[in-house]
Amino acid sequence: MSVVLVVVVVVVVVALLVVASSVHILKQYERAVKFRLGRVGDDAFGPGLIVIIPLVDRISRVSLRIVTMPIESQGIITRDNVSVDVSAVAYYKVVDAVRAVVAIENVASAINQIAQTTLRAVVGRHTLDETLSDTNELNKSIREILDVQTEDWGVQVTLVELKDIQLPESMKRAMARQAEAEREKRAKIIAAEGEALAAGELAKAADVMMAHPLALQLRNLQTLVEIAVDKNSTVVFPAPLMSTIQELGAFLNREANAAAPLAQLSTNESSSEPQTIGTH
Repeated sequence: MSVVLVVVVVVVVVALLVVASSVHILKQYERAVKFRLGRVGDDAFGPGLIVIIPLVDRISRVSLRIVTMPIESQGIITRDNVSVDVSAVAYYKVVDAVRAVVAIENVASAINQIAQTTLRAVVGRHTLDETLSDTNELNKSIREILDVQTEDWGVQVTLVELKDIQLPESMKRAMARQAEAEREKRAKIIAAEGEALAAGELAKAADVMMAHPLALQLRNLQTLVEIAVDKNSTVVFPAPLMSTIQELGAFLNREANAAAPLAQLSTNESSSEPQTIGTH
């Protein structure tokens, strides 16, 4: 009786193991490539529940999610013979699970290696200025090259981005000096343009003052007021202003001379009037 019980228990355990090994549950982002006696089927299975024949079928799970793959920094010589260290990051996903399993042994390692060589080749065809300014074009070129080469593996490269570009210290200093010189050039150009505009406005003002001499005299008086505000101990009067002051002085003298007879006449009339003394 005990022998029969042991046999039954063994059979049940074996049956459970067979069932457990023949039933697989795949997640939404997973696919299963089934090999039956070493031969692969045309399509992948999943997601959900799949059943295989133990010892006859074997499955390989493949994830369809986008994979982030960093491309480690490496020294690259640009077209103008400048050594830079460039690192990048690539994003890819499996679009054909069967080819990703059958066509290549380790798809992640293969993409990493080919991404490094492609990055070195693409950056080496460009100058340093192009590498720094046209990063979008470089990213596009690298992605297109990788996408073509990985198409046979059932993989699609969705995005490639240059992550970091390290320059030599001497090149950093040279670029800083170049940027400073460029800023000084723009400042001088702006100052020259401002002086040209100011000269044009001064020319227009000179034409107006030439047509109206009194405007020049008023401007001289305004300048004198501005100088007086600063409390300077010495004031230099321009020649036109001195002539203006002389003209004003002569005008005041003429007015005073003209008013003197009138004042004398008024005085005489006052003295000739009879005085009346009242008595109370």
